[in-house]
Amino acid sequence: MISLSANRSILRRSGVATRLFTSSKIAQEQYDVCVVGGGPGGYVAAIKAAQLGKKTVCVESRGTLGGTCLNVGCIPSKALLNSSHLYEHAKHDFDKHGIQVSDLAMDVSKMLKNKDQAVKGLTGGIEGLFKKYKVSYVKGFGKLASPTSVSVNLNEGGSQTIEAKNIILAVGSEVTPLPTCPVDNAGQKIVDSTGALDLPTVPKRMAVIGGGVIGLEMGSVWSRLGSEVTVIEFLDTITPTLDKEIAKNFQKILKKQGFKFKLSTKVTDTKILEDGTVQLSTESSKGGDASTHEADVVLVSTGRRPLTKNIGLEDLGIKTDKIGRIEVNEEFQTAVPSVYAIGDCIAGPMLAHKAEEEGIACVEIIAGYSGHVNYDCIPGVIYTHPEVASVGKTEEQLKEEGVKYRKGSFPFMANSRARTVSDHEGSVKILADAETDRILGIHIIGPNAGEMIAEGVLAMEYGASSEDVARTCHAHPTMSEAFKEACMATYDKPIHF
Repeated sequence: MISLSANRSILRRSGVATRLFTSSKIAQEQYDVCVVGGGPGGYVAAIKAAQLGKKTVCVESRGTLGGTCLNVGCIPSKALLNSSHLYEHAKHDFDKHGIQVSDLAMDVSKMLKNKDQAVKGLTGGIEGLFKKYKVSYVKGFGKLASPTSVSVNLNEGGSQTIEAKNIILAVGSEVTPLPTCPVDNAGQKIVDSTGALDLPTVPKRMAVIGGGVIGLEMGSVWSRLGSEVTVIEFLDTITPTLDKEIAKNFQKILKKQGFKFKLSTKVTDTKILEDGTVQLSTESSKGGDASTHEADVVLVSTGRRPLTKNIGLEDLGIKTDKIGRIEVNEEFQTAVPSVYAIGDCIAGPMLAHKAEEEGIACVEIIAGYSGHVNYDCIPGVIYTHPEVASVGKTEEQLKEEGVKYRKGSFPFMANSRARTVSDHEGSVKILADAETDRILGIHIIGPNAGEMIAEGVLAMEYGASSEDVARTCHAHPTMSEAFKEACMATYDKPIHF
């Protein structure tokens, strides 16, 4: 038998780096689970697999864990939303509380630094969890090599093959490009959601193409800091997946905050003029007379698409749908039984928490347990101010399905806590089955809606009726009392409205 030191000597004489020999040794190690992608779905799946006693490795090409969400999505955007809200609060509301502030100004560079520190702390924290639960971490781009192996182009150079009994694809999504308005984040004139996180100054005028969650959140950040924001939306409504009544009221609130809207409008061409102004050519979505709109910065936020190209799917006969989502069965298995997929790369809302739930359920199934995700109870939140949160069916969906329902609502204007802190725009809306009173949908515009929706999700998960929630004691004075009273309004009558 040749010793390790002898092998190294032979490799040196042949000109092959010892590091490559070490990689080949790693390649022969077999794992129970290999997770490709270190975003919310991937890293959660990896940790859960390790907790269930599975030898686990996670492959991620970004160089930091957390995926889009932690690095250039959910987390940094919430940091900026919080900073800009504090600035706006100080500018407009401090005086009535007797707080005198002079020469108020926003240092954008410090705001961005605070955002970066939050991201660094959280992504580093995931690496710490990997070490705690003994999850191996390989930095590189992984693609399927066989039903039980993943080929990785390492970030440091070279390649590695990982053998695993089960492979979970958690490859995420990417920004959907708009051909008529090509993004150049480096130029800082036409940016996507990533570029909008790092603008060094407040643009005087910002055009947001797309009236969805990302565009309205990032538009809110820069609007609060002084930018004139115009939202250009192809459809005749913003946030098209929301309950229409909620979406209509939400748009009214944003208009009061200074947002301008051009609905049923499409962008047909884009030019950057000599003075740096971005000129958008627009026309009606249905066609018609052309017009132009000028801005200093344009944010393209027209959605996201699965990141499923060049990961070896075709070679194994794994199918995708027309927009690139990997086809899976109820147990997250692809056409290849040992290969699973979760998160943004399969059907369903592209939400971090949806991916996390799928990651845990998928691993539990692999381990022989009964993993399950209730897709009727996946909440969605828009982190503007006020926040918008919803779960379950909209009125439009219930009507289309022919379901008879009762509706109850309660305004925050009638909530004592909201009135006391002068934060009372919005309402809570409950939809319940007309016969059984089982809650079918919950829609909230208001302060802390993103936190309040959790009570609704829990109620729906366990099949609660509106009366069940209405007869549950809620602390006073709290915003959550609005939730209770909306449920009272659904099955009977509210007390304070």
